[in-house]
Amino acid sequence: MEGVGQDSCEGGDAARGAQGWAAPEARVHFRVTRFIMEAGVKLGMQSIPIATACAIYHKFFCEINVDAYDPYLIAMSSLYLAGKVEEQHLRTRDIINVSNRYFHPGSEPLELDSRFWVLRDSIVQCELLVLRVLRFQVSFQHPHKYLLHYLISLKNWLNRYSWQRTPISVTAWALLRDSYHGGLCLRFRAQHIAVAVLHLALQVYGVEVPAEAEAEKPWWQIYTMDTEIP
Repeated sequence: MEGVGQDSCEGGDAARGAQGWAAPEARVHFRVTRFIMEAGVKLGMQSIPIATACAIYHKFFCEINVDAYDPYLIAMSSLYLAGKVEEQHLRTRDIINVSNRYFHPGSEPLELDSRFWVLRDSIVQCELLVLRVLRFQVSFQHPHKYLLHYLISLKNWLNRYSWQRTPISVTAWALLRDSYHGGLCLRFRAQHIAVAVLHLALQVYGVEVPAEAEAEKPWWQIYTMDTEIP
């Protein structure tokens, strides 16, 4: 499948891994994006704002070395900024308390003392830093609407028994969510990611698309034609 291009996430030298980062950095980003996802759920964020937060985080560290800033502070600011971008606004106090509970399970919400205000100011200042580094380009086209469209289409294509006995839909959504642990969202088109996770879900359960052998084109090629979904 066609990539978006290296400009979206510079790869660097040959020692870097499949996501464009060296292996130790990739592990850091995996852990931090897991934090973004779990914190996002606890904050009541929907899937698109969480995906945007992950994309902002990954795009920032495509431009900046991971050692330059605290990745978790960037993650908290990414959540805050994603809430604004996707019009699901979050309070900095809620982000701080959810993050504090994540790192210190069972702890009480922070008091409004000097420590709290330092954290709040750090998130706000870091948000401005992220915007400057990304040149205020923080809107993304996500695969979610494409995957939903493809699943509806495929459900009507497959026989009812094959669809009901295998959790293709649940698996595809899980694979899409997990793809945001890395920088795939910046390196490939949204349509291609959507069809890739659907193709993998079908392979996992050994489900074949009807009449695929007789078709002139593979089923996924039909889905990945340059069409836009409003």
